Amino acid sequence: MARGLNIGDEVAIDATIIRRVTDDRISVSIPTYGFPHSVRDSTTKVVKGQTMELIGSVTRVEKDAVTVSLGGPVVTVALDVVRLVTRTVR
Repeated sequence: MARGLNIGDEVAIDATIIRRVTDDRISVSIPTYGFPHSVRDSTTKVVKGQTMELIGSVTRVEKDAVTVSLGGPVVTVALDVVRLVTRTVR
């Protein structure tokens, strides 16, 4: 559980691979997000059900949820889904 997050902190989310969409994109399921999410992945050979780590920066923190920018699209997930990678120095 990642309590005490601040805007700008770098966090990781473990996503589960759903399927390969094209040669360079895969569809992943992010816990508590509720929608499939597509990410670029042209170098690895992934298998359905495998997990992958998505890293992004925190853009908003609420009481029980956090919004994370994943290099363009943003996702809002429960606090217990994210893991702190790097704290922003203030």
